[in-house]
Amino acid sequence: MNLNALYQSKLITAAQAAQRIQSHWRIYLGGGAAVPQTLERALVERANELQNVEVVSVLTFAGGEYMAPEYATNFRHRALFIGANARAAVQSGRADYTPVFLSEIPRLFRENILPLDAALISVSPPDAHGFCSYGVEVGVTKPAAEAARCVIAEVNAQMPRVFGDSFIHLNEIDALVEADYPLPNAPQGETNGVSFQIGQYAADLIPDGATLQLGIGGIPDAVLYNLHGKRDIGIHSELFSDGVMDLVERGVITNAKKTLHRGKIVAGFLFGSEELYRFVDDNSMIELHPTDYVNDPFVIAQNRNMIAINSALEVDLSGQVCADSIGTRPYSGIGGQVDFVRGAARSPGGKAIIALPSTAKNGTQSRIVPVLKPGAGVVTSRGDVHYIVTEYGVACLRGKSIRERAHELIRIAHPQFRQELECFVQEQVW
Repeated sequence: MNLNALYQSKLITAAQAAQRIQSHWRIYLGGGAAVPQTLERALVERANELQNVEVVSVLTFAGGEYMAPEYATNFRHRALFIGANARAAVQSGRADYTPVFLSEIPRLFRENILPLDAALISVSPPDAHGFCSYGVEVGVTKPAAEAARCVIAEVNAQMPRVFGDSFIHLNEIDALVEADYPLPNAPQGETNGVSFQIGQYAADLIPDGATLQLGIGGIPDAVLYNLHGKRDIGIHSELFSDGVMDLVERGVITNAKKTLHRGKIVAGFLFGSEELYRFVDDNSMIELHPTDYVNDPFVIAQNRNMIAINSALEVDLSGQVCADSIGTRPYSGIGGQVDFVRGAARSPGGKAIIALPSTAKNGTQSRIVPVLKPGAGVVTSRGDVHYIVTEYGVACLRGKSIRERAHELIRIAHPQFRQELECFVQEQVW
């Protein structure tokens, strides 16, 4: 059978694809900016025919209607990382949160810890050899598709063709649904005075020729902005966005000094503007890989001068980092923070940085706290932390006692909370 005939033999409508999903199945739904929106919509339209379908996904930037209260008996969401569209469902008990390192998610599928009946994914049109690119989300989607009993792919004419370990052949897809719509544009971080100052302090810790991991948002964007004077920066990160593209165009990011995948930007997924999606399309500099490779600490550590920059909700005076919950309320996820903190720690010349504003809730709460809120999730242990950065400076915790750590952290806390923190320290026997 030639490729065109093979393609046509698998082509069905979205409604027909939704009919293949059965009650009590566990299905994977493509994440990030690669949510198969046409397939998801067709599945929701069939909700009254389904019961207890578990939908597994990571952070998604579109869809999520199946998590609405009226579908509580039809679908149940399992979040491997909680996005804004899943937070209310998780916090109200209509959905579940599974804490897991991003590097270990593929094994949940491959080792049948979370066996998948179906994977609903979004891919690019096939090339002349029958290979579709997973596009902008390879990290978790490729392992899910390889493990699922049934793979239904939405072929989006606007999905970029991205290189790396990022392709699936038509022979491996059970059904195809055609679509043509723009990918969601992920919100870009707003850089204010606080995040800009944090970005300056973090950038001072980054030498020329370093390989960098960071996410998206105001602080990562501020770090990237403050790298304009640096040379030969490389990227090995679970994700990236528009700020990386800008530094490539300015000649700051060249990847020329990387000791692993020299010359390449390596990541698991990406999301940003339409301009970013055009930039990565057929761009040989970009490689996306599954997260059990990208986020493997022993792979990360092969990059000399690996700098990992991650965020937190709060940090206690011993250095414990809470990044996935507010007290007992799940808020986001573990993601790749620990993967990269440990990988950077093992890298020759590497540095693991936690960057956060000193306060929350319009300056009324300190993020540097005596102890974490009851029930708070410790994502990064105090044994893993190297540097904490706020707009008031850099605290180096490596090799410090708990009392020394406390004084380092008080120094970078907001001034209005320092006396309260000092009083707590004076009452302790450390």
